Amino acid sequence: MEILAIKKLATHYIVNKLIVVAVNHVDLLVKERQIVGIVGESGSGKSTIANSILRILPETGKLVSGSVMFKGANLMDLKEREMQHDIRGNEISMIFQDPMVSLNPVFTVGTQIVDVMKLHQACSTREAKAMAIALFKKVGISDPESRFYNYPHELSGGMIQRVVIAMAMSCQPSLIIADEPTTALDVTIQNQILNEFENLVREMGVSVVWISHDLGIIRRISDYVYVMYAGRILEEGSVESVFQHPLHPYTQGLLEANPIYHEPKSTIPTIRGELSEMTLEGCSFYPRCQNSNKVCSTEDIALAKVAEDHFVRCKQLAINSS
Repeated sequence: MEILAIKKLATHYIVNKLIVVAVNHVDLLVKERQIVGIVGESGSGKSTIANSILRILPETGKLVSGSVMFKGANLMDLKEREMQHDIRGNEISMIFQDPMVSLNPVFTVGTQIVDVMKLHQACSTREAKAMAIALFKKVGISDPESRFYNYPHELSGGMIQRVVIAMAMSCQPSLIIADEPTTALDVTIQNQILNEFENLVREMGVSVVWISHDLGIIRRISDYVYVMYAGRILEEGSVESVFQHPLHPYTQGLLEANPIYHEPKSTIPTIRGELSEMTLEGCSFYPRCQNSNKVCSTEDIALAKVAEDHFVRCKQLAINSS
């Protein structure tokens, strides 16, 4: 059963009277107890999708069209008060890339997580404290009773990220959006946090949208993956299908550029050009694609089903298969 269904979502940024299309009519589906990955290079629109779901766009951002159905209700139709009290932090939690953005430096981490639980769970301070310490233990925080009274600056980056994960889990949400939460951590700490996160997700039965540019993490943690470029989904499918049989040239380029697939000191191939070279007509990846021709620059194409759990948006694939 689906818990989140995004249909034709379009989000623009207006900068110096210029319109930047950050999300271009995206469809995305998340089922109950499913972990969905969104992968793509910086500037693809991944974080904008997350911010659009929760309606926390900056002043320059604008939701132009589309719907975000969550448990049968369109979040675009809710009042700000309903989003603030019923949805954000309660039904849908978000883990940001920089955990310090989520924490107030002048309050202890314990005070902050207790305030969240008291706001949404209608519990006493004593009950909230007990639940917070229990969550700290589950996410691997050593000596949680003492850490409860620490300020953010007194904790390491890994500890702070664990606190933020505990805070996201504190109100037992139905959906967690994780926006590159382990990017700033070293590999060892990253692996520990991923283990703890996966265990908590299984225990709580929560759905997850995991945003990352790290293909290794997406492959490890996700059930289904969306490959995003210039505001559009270029390929989607089960993790096994997309990673074992990548079809779109962009997906293939991302995988080929991953160091884990190459010998030490060998030359790692890169995708030519930059994201800024995208076109407004035809395929947005056309200027950087080695397989493109003139028809790619003039004609658009919808996502096409190539297998039971695999879809791709590519004119050349459509031509070759016809």
